[in-house]
Amino acid sequence: MTETIRLLGIDPGLRATGWGLIDVTGNRLAHVANGTVKSDASRSLAERLVQIEEGLIEILDKYAPGSAAVETAFVSRDPAAALKLGQARAIALLVPARAGLDVAEYAPNKIKKTVTGSGHAGKQQIKMMVETLLPRCVTSSEHAADALAIAICHAHYRSAVSYVEKAQKQVSRA
Repeated sequence: MTETIRLLGIDPGLRATGWGLIDVTGNRLAHVANGTVKSDASRSLAERLVQIEEGLIEILDKYAPGSAAVETAFVSRDPAAALKLGQARAIALLVPARAGLDVAEYAPNKIKKTVTGSGHAGKQQIKMMVETLLPRCVTSSEHAADALAIAICHAHYRSAVSYVEKAQKQVSRA
């Protein structure tokens, strides 16, 4: 009997952090839920990071995923924006790790190529393919669609990531 695992994809952002949950049973993917954790731009950076943290903790408590994946940062021309994104990414990595989940990271181009077949796909292509791959799924935002794409990518690569991590741990013990 094939077991089902629930995967959480997180698309980090300071203004809006997308999240998406899928259940994976063998090669079958099923949409569970998706949404966006928003922070209040009128608040301090620290308060906004707490809002993201609290939103992600609530999602973990409600849906109990077995594994998580986060999009890696892309290079920005604006150093201040890149720093803020990095801080939001830190929260997106920390919350599931603190909950005891394995957390994988995937580059934007790998996610796009996995879901659409093109590493340079646009937001509309990603949304369309996510909703095609997950029947009856309606994404609540482009951030949520991206998060579901991250979860789909994780569904495809998680066993390879797990194998590499186990091998690295064995080597470090030797």
